[in-house]
Amino acid sequence: MPNKLPRHMAIIMDGNGRWASVRNLPRVDGHRAGVQAAKQAAIYLAQRGVPYITFFAFSTENWKRPINEIRALRQMLDQTVQSYEEDFADNDMRFKHIGRLDNLSSLTQEKIKKLEQNTANRKGSLVSVAFDYGSRQEIIAAVQSLAAEKTPPEGFTQAKLETRLYTAGLPDVDLLLRTGGEQRLSNFLLWQCAYAEIYFSPIFWPDFDQVALQRALDDFASRERRYGAIK
Repeated sequence: MPNKLPRHMAIIMDGNGRWASVRNLPRVDGHRAGVQAAKQAAIYLAQRGVPYITFFAFSTENWKRPINEIRALRQMLDQTVQSYEEDFADNDMRFKHIGRLDNLSSLTQEKIKKLEQNTANRKGSLVSVAFDYGSRQEIIAAVQSLAAEKTPPEGFTQAKLETRLYTAGLPDVDLLLRTGGEQRLSNFLLWQCAYAEIYFSPIFWPDFDQVALQRALDDFASRERRYGAIK
Protein backbone atom coordinates (compact mmCIF):
# COMPACT_ATOMS: atom_id res chain seq x y z
CA MET A 1 0.00 0.00 0.00
CA PRO A 2 1.42 3.42 -0.88
CA ASN A 3 2.71 5.33 2.13
CA LYS A 4 0.87 8.60 1.56
CA LEU A 5 -1.06 10.86 3.88
CA PRO A 6 -3.65 13.54 3.21
CA ARG A 7 -2.20 17.02 3.39
CA HIS A 8 -5.52 18.33 4.68
CA MET A 9 -7.99 16.09 6.52
CA ALA A 10 -11.44 17.39 7.46
CA ILE A 11 -13.75 15.64 9.91
CA ILE A 12 -17.51 15.86 10.44
CA MET A 13 -17.81 14.62 14.02
CA ASP A 14 -21.26 13.05 13.85
CA GLY A 15 -23.00 10.76 16.33
CA ASN A 16 -22.28 12.45 19.68
CA GLY A 17 -25.95 12.73 20.62
CA ARG A 18 -26.77 9.19 19.55
CA TRP A 19 -23.72 7.89 21.40
CA ALA A 20 -25.17 9.42 24.56
CA SER A 21 -28.71 8.21 23.86
CA VAL A 22 -27.76 4.53 23.59
CA ARG A 23 -26.09 4.90 27.00
CA ASN A 24 -29.11 6.67 28.52
CA LEU A 25 -27.02 9.79 29.03
CA PRO A 26 -27.88 13.43 28.29
CA ARG A 27 -26.90 14.59 24.79
CA VAL A 28 -24.49 17.07 26.39
CA ASP A 29 -22.44 14.16 27.75
CA GLY A 30 -22.07 12.93 24.18
CA HIS A 31 -20.72 16.30 23.10
CA ARG A 32 -18.26 16.30 25.98
CA ALA A 33 -17.04 12.85 24.92
CA GLY A 34 -16.80 14.18 21.35
CA VAL A 35 -14.56 17.05 22.48
CA GLN A 36 -12.17 14.58 24.10
CA ALA A 37 -12.21 12.41 20.99
CA ALA A 38 -11.36 15.44 18.85
CA LYS A 39 -8.42 16.32 21.06
CA GLN A 40 -7.02 12.79 20.85
CA ALA A 41 -7.62 12.64 17.10
CA ALA A 42 -5.84 15.95 16.53
CA ILE A 43 -2.80 14.80 18.48
CA TYR A 44 -2.69 11.42 16.73
CA LEU A 45 -3.04 12.89 13.23
CA ALA A 46 -0.43 15.54 13.98
CA GLN A 47 2.00 12.92 15.23
CA ARG A 48 1.31 10.82 12.12
CA GLY A 49 2.29 13.82 9.98
CA VAL A 50 -1.01 15.26 8.70
CA PRO A 51 -0.22 19.00 8.45
CA TYR A 52 -3.78 20.40 8.26
CA ILE A 53 -6.70 19.06 10.31
CA THR A 54 -10.16 20.64 10.37
CA PHE A 55 -13.04 19.68 12.68
CA PHE A 56 -16.70 20.58 12.08
CA ALA A 57 -17.92 21.45 15.57
CA PHE A 58 -21.05 23.61 15.08
CA SER A 59 -22.87 24.69 11.93
CA THR A 60 -24.87 27.84 11.28
CA GLU A 61 -27.93 25.57 11.19
CA ASN A 62 -27.21 24.18 14.68
CA TRP A 63 -28.60 27.37 16.26
CA LYS A 64 -32.01 25.71 15.75
CA ARG A 65 -31.22 23.20 18.49
CA PRO A 66 -32.63 23.44 22.06
CA ILE A 67 -31.28 26.44 23.95
CA ASN A 68 -29.81 24.33 26.77
CA GLU A 69 -27.78 22.29 24.26
CA ILE A 70 -26.55 25.45 22.53
CA ARG A 71 -25.57 26.96 25.88
CA ALA A 72 -23.63 23.82 26.79
CA LEU A 73 -21.85 23.75 23.42
CA ARG A 74 -20.83 27.38 23.83
CA GLN A 75 -19.42 26.61 27.26
CA MET A 76 -17.56 23.62 25.86
CA LEU A 77 -16.03 25.77 23.12
CA ASP A 78 -14.86 28.21 25.76
CA GLN A 79 -13.33 25.43 27.87
CA THR A 80 -11.86 23.69 24.85
CA VAL A 81 -10.05 26.78 23.62
CA GLN A 82 -8.57 27.24 27.08
CA SER A 83 -7.45 23.62 27.47
CA TYR A 84 -6.06 23.36 23.94
CA GLU A 85 -3.33 25.89 24.66
CA GLU A 86 -1.45 23.42 26.87
CA ASP A 87 -2.18 20.38 24.67
CA PHE A 88 -1.12 22.22 21.53
CA ALA A 89 2.10 23.47 23.13
CA ASP A 90 3.14 19.91 23.94
CA ASN A 91 2.73 18.94 20.27
CA ASP A 92 3.84 22.23 18.65
CA MET A 93 0.43 22.59 16.99
CA ARG A 94 -1.28 25.73 15.74
CA PHE A 95 -4.93 26.73 16.09
CA LYS A 96 -7.38 28.45 13.76
CA HIS A 97 -11.07 29.26 14.11
CA ILE A 98 -13.22 28.90 10.98
CA GLY A 99 -16.63 30.54 10.83
CA ARG A 100 -18.42 33.54 12.29
CA LEU A 101 -17.38 35.05 15.61
CA ASP A 102 -20.10 37.64 16.16
CA ASN A 103 -22.53 35.16 17.76
CA LEU A 104 -19.98 34.25 20.44
CA SER A 105 -19.35 36.16 23.65
CA SER A 106 -16.64 38.81 23.63
CA LEU A 107 -14.69 36.75 26.17
CA THR A 108 -14.77 33.65 23.94
CA GLN A 109 -13.75 35.74 20.93
CA GLU A 110 -10.77 37.08 22.86
CA LYS A 111 -9.72 33.56 23.91
CA ILE A 112 -9.93 32.33 20.33
CA LYS A 113 -7.88 35.23 18.97
CA LYS A 114 -5.33 34.84 21.75
CA LEU A 115 -4.89 31.12 21.05
CA GLU A 116 -4.48 31.83 17.32
CA GLN A 117 -1.85 34.46 18.06
CA ASN A 118 0.02 32.39 20.65
CA THR A 119 0.30 29.38 18.33
CA ALA A 120 0.86 31.20 15.03
CA ASN A 121 4.65 30.82 14.98
CA ARG A 122 4.76 27.12 15.74
CA LYS A 123 5.88 24.63 13.13
CA GLY A 124 3.50 21.74 13.76
CA SER A 125 0.11 20.84 12.33
CA LEU A 126 -2.59 23.49 11.99
CA VAL A 127 -5.80 22.41 13.71
CA SER A 128 -8.88 24.35 12.62
CA VAL A 129 -12.22 24.24 14.43
CA ALA A 130 -15.29 25.24 12.41
CA PHE A 131 -17.81 26.75 14.85
CA ASP A 132 -20.83 28.70 13.59
CA TYR A 133 -19.76 27.72 10.09
CA GLY A 134 -21.74 27.26 6.89
CA SER A 135 -20.08 26.80 3.51
CA ARG A 136 -22.75 28.51 1.39
CA GLN A 137 -22.73 31.51 3.71
CA GLU A 138 -18.93 31.55 3.55
CA ILE A 139 -18.92 31.65 -0.27
CA ILE A 140 -21.57 34.38 -0.39
CA ALA A 141 -19.61 36.48 2.11
CA ALA A 142 -16.45 36.04 0.01
CA VAL A 143 -18.25 37.23 -3.14
CA GLN A 144 -19.78 40.17 -1.28
CA SER A 145 -16.32 41.14 -0.03
CA LEU A 146 -14.97 41.26 -3.58
CA ALA A 147 -18.03 43.13 -4.84
CA ALA A 148 -17.72 45.72 -2.06
CA GLU A 149 -14.26 46.55 -3.38
CA LYS A 150 -15.71 47.03 -6.87
CA THR A 151 -13.73 44.10 -8.22
CA PRO A 152 -14.20 43.92 -12.03
CA PRO A 153 -15.72 40.73 -13.51
CA GLU A 154 -12.32 39.48 -14.67
CA GLY A 155 -11.07 39.86 -11.10
CA PHE A 156 -13.46 37.20 -9.81
CA THR A 157 -10.96 34.37 -10.15
CA GLN A 158 -10.69 31.18 -8.16
CA ALA A 159 -7.48 32.33 -6.52
CA LYS A 160 -8.96 35.71 -5.61
CA LEU A 161 -12.09 34.21 -4.12
CA GLU A 162 -10.09 31.77 -2.02
CA THR A 163 -8.31 34.66 -0.32
CA ARG A 164 -11.69 35.74 1.12
CA LEU A 165 -12.75 32.34 2.47
CA TYR A 166 -12.38 31.47 6.15
CA THR A 167 -9.83 28.88 5.03
CA ALA A 168 -7.57 31.36 3.24
CA GLY A 169 -4.04 29.99 3.27
CA LEU A 170 -5.13 26.38 3.76
CA PRO A 171 -4.86 23.79 0.97
CA ASP A 172 -7.92 22.04 -0.42
CA VAL A 173 -9.22 19.08 1.57
CA ASP A 174 -7.73 15.73 0.51
CA LEU A 175 -9.71 13.47 2.83
CA LEU A 176 -13.15 14.17 4.29
CA LEU A 177 -14.22 11.85 7.09
CA ARG A 178 -17.77 11.63 8.43
CA THR A 179 -18.65 9.38 11.34
CA GLY A 180 -22.00 8.27 12.71
CA GLY A 181 -23.38 6.51 9.65
CA GLU A 182 -24.73 9.54 7.79
CA GLN A 183 -23.55 10.11 4.22
CA ARG A 184 -23.86 13.79 3.37
CA LEU A 185 -21.70 16.94 3.45
CA SER A 186 -24.05 19.09 5.55
CA ASN A 187 -22.87 22.41 4.08
CA PHE A 188 -19.27 21.81 5.19
CA LEU A 189 -16.30 23.05 3.12
CA LEU A 190 -18.16 22.63 -0.18
CA TRP A 191 -15.61 24.70 -2.12
CA GLN A 192 -12.60 23.18 -0.40
CA CYS A 193 -13.83 19.58 -0.84
CA ALA A 194 -14.20 19.81 -4.64
CA TYR A 195 -11.77 16.91 -5.15
CA ALA A 196 -11.69 15.40 -1.69
CA GLU A 197 -11.76 11.67 -1.13
CA ILE A 198 -14.71 10.90 1.15
CA TYR A 199 -14.71 8.26 3.88
CA PHE A 200 -17.93 7.43 5.72
CA SER A 201 -17.96 5.37 8.91
CA PRO A 202 -20.88 4.00 10.96
CA ILE A 203 -18.92 4.50 14.20
CA PHE A 204 -20.19 7.27 16.47
CA TRP A 205 -17.56 9.99 16.85
CA PRO A 206 -16.76 9.47 20.57
CA ASP A 207 -15.85 5.85 19.75
CA PHE A 208 -13.73 6.75 16.72
CA ASP A 209 -10.33 5.86 18.16
CA GLN A 210 -6.79 5.69 16.76
CA VAL A 211 -7.43 2.31 15.15
CA ALA A 212 -10.41 3.72 13.26
CA LEU A 213 -8.43 6.83 12.29
CA GLN A 214 -5.60 4.73 10.93
CA ARG A 215 -8.09 2.65 8.97
CA ALA A 216 -9.34 5.85 7.31
CA LEU A 217 -5.77 6.92 6.52
CA ASP A 218 -4.97 3.51 5.05
CA ASP A 219 -8.09 3.67 2.88
CA PHE A 220 -7.02 7.08 1.59
CA ALA A 221 -3.54 5.78 0.83
CA SER A 222 -5.03 2.99 -1.30
CA ARG A 223 -6.99 5.33 -3.57
CA GLU A 224 -5.87 6.62 -6.96
CA ARG A 225 -6.53 10.34 -7.33
CA ARG A 226 -6.91 11.48 -10.94
CA TYR A 227 -8.57 14.93 -10.70
CA GLY A 228 -10.54 14.29 -13.87
CA ALA A 229 -7.56 12.99 -15.85
CA ILE A 230 -6.82 9.46 -17.08
CA LYS A 231 -3.73 7.60 -15.93
